[in-house]
Amino acid sequence: MPGRPKRSNALIFIFITLTINAMGIGLMMPVMPSLLTELTSLPVGEAALWGGWLSVVFALMQFLFGPTLGSLSDRFGRRPVLLISTLTVAADYLLIALSWNLAVLFIARMISGIAGATYSAGAAYIADISEKEDRAKNFGLLGAAFGVGFVLGPVIGGLLGEYGSRAPFYAGAALSFLNFLFGYFVLPETLKPENRRVFNWKRANPFGALKHISSNKEVRVLLLALLLFDIAHYVYPAVWSYFTAEVFAWTPADIGLSLAVVGFGYAFVQGYLIRVLDLRIGTGAILMIGLTCNLIAFVALSIAESGWVAYAFIGFAVMGALATPAFTGLMSNRVPDNAQGELQGLIASAAGLAMIISPFVMTQSFSFFTRAGTDLYFPGIPFVIAAMLISLSGLIALPFLKNQRIASANTQTEPSQTPVKE
Repeated sequence: MPGRPKRSNALIFIFITLTINAMGIGLMMPVMPSLLTELTSLPVGEAALWGGWLSVVFALMQFLFGPTLGSLSDRFGRRPVLLISTLTVAADYLLIALSWNLAVLFIARMISGIAGATYSAGAAYIADISEKEDRAKNFGLLGAAFGVGFVLGPVIGGLLGEYGSRAPFYAGAALSFLNFLFGYFVLPETLKPENRRVFNWKRANPFGALKHISSNKEVRVLLLALLLFDIAHYVYPAVWSYFTAEVFAWTPADIGLSLAVVGFGYAFVQGYLIRVLDLRIGTGAILMIGLTCNLIAFVALSIAESGWVAYAFIGFAVMGALATPAFTGLMSNRVPDNAQGELQGLIASAAGLAMIISPFVMTQSFSFFTRAGTDLYFPGIPFVIAAMLISLSGLIALPFLKNQRIASANTQTEPSQTPVKE
């Protein structure tokens, strides 16, 4: 690789890569009904069932292959894994644009799920270049990328969709390829040779990685809490459109505007606010603030009857995004440098598993309590379930965080050591 590019350029590449990955679902949303009806010759209602299975396949691949990409990055370095994945995403977008039947589209979504597991390598890259006390706030970059992609995806997909159902995917392919070229010239390797470990298939899968990582009790507790948090947090993509249309009678434009506000909020909270808070209160306190804000938002939404209530509590919902980088930072500080990719892959697998569980639980409960003839009409039930899961997540993590505060206080009494804020 020519030259020694600046670290800031490398972080820009990571940000763009994760933003493009986050754009994927939003890019597809405006045109997927048209593409599916074209490929299946079915009406929209029936074609939507195939759309649901496509989402499950994508999430399943992320669950299965997150640790694989993470372990590969622990063996061969972050740079080759990120660059190959980026190039694969470009090819995959092109395959979707050229898809001639439903089977090809399913294959493309499988590839999307595998290559989209670059979260693990990207997060490991950030862990490599960050001091332990800075990891949580630097992991906020991942959430900021998600927020930006969450906003840009539907906008680009909707605008380009006017030129045909395949146009957004040609644009996604071009953008991903240009990003690959950018990364080739600016992305240095960050994994030191002494921190590389032998690739082992027994650990390069979610079950093997979990078995190895779970030997660390602290990480095991936090990972369980994170899984519950993810299942709760995915209530938004699972039922937000249905909930707001049912309760507030929002139009698609209204729903899109609310999602854009949330996306900008995520980018601000995880890209900037967490950096300010981490300097003042530490990662453990940030985690509890995030969980508490989520709980407030879920309870309020469960009983909301007017659209202004949803907007009034969007602030709490986006503040809840503080929990994700805090969870990641706390766990990252408790594994060695040669297992960062494995850990981040396991975190990606937890997210993939949550993406499978949450839509099923949340949509089924919403349907049951809003269907005609129901004895109890309660469209806010998914948010009640989410609130219960968030509470359980906090209860699981709370004793651990309490112990960390005690350990931190004890460490501060020893002048020969430099404490790390938790």
